[in-house]
Amino acid sequence: MILNQNNEYAVLLDACVLAPMPLCDTLLRLAEHPAFYRPLWSEKILEEVGNVLEQKLEYSQLQRERRLKAMRRAFPEAIVIIPTRLDSFDCPDEGDRHVLAAAVKGQANAIITNNIKDFPKTCLEEYGLDCQTPDDFLVHQFHLNPPLVIDKIDQQAAVIRKSRKEIICKLKKLTPQFSDLLKKYSS
Repeated sequence: MILNQNNEYAVLLDACVLAPMPLCDTLLRLAEHPAFYRPLWSEKILEEVGNVLEQKLEYSQLQRERRLKAMRRAFPEAIVIIPTRLDSFDCPDEGDRHVLAAAVKGQANAIITNNIKDFPKTCLEEYGLDCQTPDDFLVHQFHLNPPLVIDKIDQQAAVIRKSRKEIICKLKKLTPQFSDLLKKYSS
């Protein structure tokens, strides 16, 4: 299967899937040419990523800024401008209204998050949105073109001078089903 370089399938990547480096790297590599999908996020989401990087993952201010700058530079079209008033975007957690707003404004097909309970079908169906865990999303992407996914995992490993097996191990905790698929395919 050849993937369209102007892929119209768009997903809003929530901060919780962009903060862990191995997962973020995998997701963004699948968005590079030839792309499986178009990534979307807002400045508010990137701010949340930066806060997690600094406060929970103990990145320095410089590391935080370097990472966010690299994401903005690699995917300038990913930025979605969200409205200042979010009260029309109804979610169980008011703190996630900006995520729903970004998905709607960016015309996303899905929200990729670990917090799926915060985006029940009832708040997504009027916008035609799905909500998926990164594991479910990556499994689906794998089945679209297994050899290409493996190539992108190998590229990810080569950049940090690791093996495919080491990348799979790093992804195992966050994406167990996807990691198992990679492992089976590699055997």
